[in-house]
Amino acid sequence: MDAEELRLAVYAAFADGRTPTVATLAAEAGIPEAEVREGLGTLAAQRHLALGADGEIAMAHPFTSVPLGFSVMGSDRLWWGGCAWDSFAVPHLLPDQAPVLVATTCPACARPHAWSVGTDVPPPGDQVAHFLVPAARMWDDVVHTCGHQRIFCSVACVDTWLEASGNERGYVMDLATLWRLASGWYEGRLSRGYTRREPSAAADCLRRAGLSGSFWGL
Repeated sequence: MDAEELRLAVYAAFADGRTPTVATLAAEAGIPEAEVREGLGTLAAQRHLALGADGEIAMAHPFTSVPLGFSVMGSDRLWWGGCAWDSFAVPHLLPDQAPVLVATTCPACARPHAWSVGTDVPPPGDQVAHFLVPAARMWDDVVHTCGHQRIFCSVACVDTWLEASGNERGYVMDLATLWRLASGWYEGRLSRGYTRREPSAAADCLRRAGLSGSFWGL
């Protein structure tokens, strides 16, 4: 099994609502687990996915095998949401599951929030998303990054959380901007031959979402 076949198997499992493990991937492909682990290491080096300390898949954006603050429920499937960005991206990647119900709690006050997120228009709401880590540094520790891309009741709740946690403010955006960012970011990821988004393409996507260079860390 080459790396692209393995990548497709990982994404097919996640898209179907299953968590791909080294053991299940090896069994389904009829190959040794050591070969799967080697292939996953290659994909992780290429930033197609992120591995946990145990060598299992932690994230394959926009999917995750670990809870990071969001749940996403489609028409007949349920996922952990990787972050605010990834959770809003799921209906665009899997339009047959749209609209999806994205649920979370405010990190500052624990107030519950839920939105019906579709592919045509952004969901209504006055909440804001806070991205702690600049985009240019997101892959320094991508699981930490995604764990700190959260949705808050308001900017006041962001400030409360920042004071309590001792963090400095990152990038704050409204739900419409978050939806626009998520809408096209993972396009083609379920198809053969997907190439990881290059910086120029990423910059174009950020511009279409109406984001400034400060989001990228510029």
